[in-house]
Amino acid sequence: MRIIDLSAPIVPSPPETPEFQRNDVTFLDHAAGAAEIEAIYGVPSELLRDGEGWTRETITLGTHNSTHVDAPYHYNSRIQGEPAQTIDQLPLERFFGPGVVVDVTDLEDGQAVTAERMAAGIDAAGHTLRDGDIVLMRTDRDRFYGQADYIDRGPGVTAEATRWLFDHGVRVMGIDAWGWDRPLRMQAADALRDHATEVFWEAHQADLPYSQIERLVNLSSLPATGFTVACFPLRIQGASAAPARVVALVGS
Repeated sequence: MRIIDLSAPIVPSPPETPEFQRNDVTFLDHAAGAAEIEAIYGVPSELLRDGEGWTRETITLGTHNSTHVDAPYHYNSRIQGEPAQTIDQLPLERFFGPGVVVDVTDLEDGQAVTAERMAAGIDAAGHTLRDGDIVLMRTDRDRFYGQADYIDRGPGVTAEATRWLFDHGVRVMGIDAWGWDRPLRMQAADALRDHATEVFWEAHQADLPYSQIERLVNLSSLPATGFTVACFPLRIQGASAAPARVVALVGS
């Protein structure tokens, strides 16, 4: 069995990164750890191996600022008339299941993945959808991960296509782009131009209790089908999403 990592690394964000997208990591080295041990426990560095103490890190990590899993609460406070579930309220069984890759690498930034294209992509993968399957959209925009324009890259899945997956039993779906919808700047321009609802963030706000995995990487390393996805989110109480170490298990 091969384990393929589908998660992007967590690194400090460049200074110019907008606040809502920032991650920060502070590193405490061995010398600082030794000083901390002496300050807390009174044990000087000469009593430690090589004079070194522990290392540790402090992170400021937005729940949506790395490879992560969204909960329905991220989309709206109520879904289908009921209070939307937060990430800690979702069953773990949902995040381990058969995977299938839908290849949409031919689509340009901002193009829409329709229900018809989604169905064709599942057929092209040679897969028959069943309840609990995890569908991953391959756009190859992960090659722009960490770049300033990453947020504006990628095609987007429509509300119609999202409902099509949901109606076929899919409760977790992911993409190797910044977001599941079309780039937000494009959707915003369309919504403002037409003064229309159900345009901006259309797939997120499709009134469906499903989860998205966003900012995946390495989908090009996967077969179209015949693998298992594990995408367990951190158990952050009351949160709208959580970072996850997403992996694919290929072969036996």
